[in-house]
Amino acid sequence: MRYFIELAYFGENYHGWQNQPDAVSVQEKLETALGRLFQQTVEITGAGRTDAGVHAKQIFAHFDTLENIDTEQVQFKLNSMLPQDIAINNVFAVKPQAHARFDALSRSYEYLIINKKDPFLMDRAHFIKKNLDIDKMNEAAEILKTYTNFKCFSKSRTDVKTYNCKIEQARWEKEGDVLKFRITADRFLRNMVRAIVGSLIEIGLGKTTVENLHKIIRSEDRSRAGTSVPAKGLYLTKVIYPNIAIE
Repeated sequence: MRYFIELAYFGENYHGWQNQPDAVSVQEKLETALGRLFQQTVEITGAGRTDAGVHAKQIFAHFDTLENIDTEQVQFKLNSMLPQDIAINNVFAVKPQAHARFDALSRSYEYLIINKKDPFLMDRAHFIKKNLDIDKMNEAAEILKTYTNFKCFSKSRTDVKTYNCKIEQARWEKEGDVLKFRITADRFLRNMVRAIVGSLIEIGLGKTTVENLHKIIRSEDRSRAGTSVPAKGLYLTKVIYPNIAIE
């Protein structure tokens, strides 16, 4: 049987989602808890690979087991075993070939910026003192939807076969004292969202123009794009799948 786990985590204490030597990951914590629960080695596959320090309000992973399980009990026991910064929100049976990574239709991220010192958000958002031109940043964000090759926003050393992504949504919105960038695409490259945000911030600060974003994207050169913003402000917020659950 194949099962999906829906979880959320605050990424400050983890070196990203994926298992890595000599570094604590969310995947490692979850696999260790599942191994203790089922008294055997359990491998899980996640919907994506969030970088070190990035958070997830919703992410999915799948695992296989030969036995039928009480999903509510598994959820309860995992939450008892896992650290407080990882929460299991659902466990459910899916079709045998369902895949947490490859079946995802879209993924959505948020990036949070504050320009007023807030002790409750300093570790959860990027603090920028200077005023940003949100209109110009949104004008530039619209340009993103007209391209598919985003090599200029990808980490230089990566093993992807294609740099193509289809961006469905990209927009800045002010909510109180918090400026939120929301972006949705069928897939994302490593470091892509943080590099995009860094590039749009440079436009918002007047360091470069909206029109220059075309040149940056067409260059396919990471050094032409803006500096990646800190991981602490980035949240994976939603992953959409087709009908994969077993009713």
